[in-house]
Amino acid sequence: MSTNVAEKKSSLFEQIGGEGAMDAAVDLFYRKVLSDERISHFFEDVDMERQAAKQKAFLTMVCGGPSAYSGKDMRKGHTHLVKRGLDDTHFNAVAEHLSATLLELGVAKPLVDQVLAIAESARADVLNR
Repeated sequence: MSTNVAEKKSSLFEQIGGEGAMDAAVDLFYRKVLSDERISHFFEDVDMERQAAKQKAFLTMVCGGPSAYSGKDMRKGHTHLVKRGLDDTHFNAVAEHLSATLLELGVAKPLVDQVLAIAESARADVLNR
């Protein structure tokens, strides 16, 4: 069996580096998000420890890892933010930080592209379209 076949069989979650990598990524990601004046205001009244835990569980699930995500669906979870003006520019800023975070942590570009494709597939729900 070739290496490529074996790699395709492991989940994106495992290829990225598993739980430890996901923890590091979410922590770094939120440091970037909270320091970005384009989007930080959406997190002013948010319990960031709880938010980070939900984000780790969600990313683990969508990347094929062991899932413990029990949060709201994307549409319900972001409705209040859309009412506050959440739009494509904000979604793009979050995706930009997600990409930069994963690349900074040494995740291979093809894997980062897969994660971003998953994020992009949620755009319509996040923005309540």
